[in-house]
Formats: sequence, structure tokens, C-alpha cells
Amino acid sequence: QVQLVESGGGLVQAGGSLRLSCAASGNIFSVNVMGWYRQAPGEQRELVASITRGNRSYYADSVKGRFTISRDSAKNTVYLQMNSLKPEDTAVYYCNAKNSDYGSANYGMDYWGKGTLVTVSS
Repeated sequence: QVQLVESGGGLVQAGGSLRLSCAASGNIFSVNVMGWYRQAPGEQRELVASITRGNRSYYADSVKGRFTISRDSAKNTVYLQMNSLKPEDTAVYYCNAKNSDYGSANYGMDYWGKGTLVTVSS
């Protein structure tokens, strides 16, 4: 089991910034990718950003240049720095931890946080 504890969501004005944090605990040895997803009303959950143990990162086109994902291995924590926020960024943001290595016996392991609401006002 992997437990994910999120923090940092809230209300912010357009153009402002927020930093989301996700602290992982448990069987974290089985994790090789952590990331952030979001789901807006009436929309499918989408991947916002992810980062691997090799420090490779991915960003959705909609957030490139504005969001930055990072990790602190010593704290088993992943961050999402969100700058220049727009109203369309409003969503519930979910922390995710998984093993995406096809060569691993842990492939397919997938854990989620409870979600944290980010609201960006005009």
C-alpha cells in the first residue's frame, strides 16, 4: 500500500500562484512515477504533469510553461508549482503514484490521493 497526502489547494485569483504538495508513504519502493491529474466538472480526468525516479518530466500542453513538477526524494514528496493560473485551471487535482515499468513485477500498481480543489477566480 502507498498512502498519499495532499496539501496546497485553495482559492486564488487569475494570474496568481499555488503550490500543491503530495507526501507519499508506505511501500514507496514500488513507485517509479508520480504525477498530478485534474478533473473539471463535466470533463474526464486528465494528466497534468508527471515525474519519474529518473527525473524525467511530462506536462500537458495546456500547462506547459506555467506549471512545474518537482520532487524531494528525501521527503518522498512531489510538488506542483502552478503559476499564471487561469480560470480554466479550476479543477480537483489528484496526486497519483504508480509503477509504469513493464519489466517490473509491480507494473500496474496505482494509488491515488483524495484530491484537492483548486479554484481560480476571474
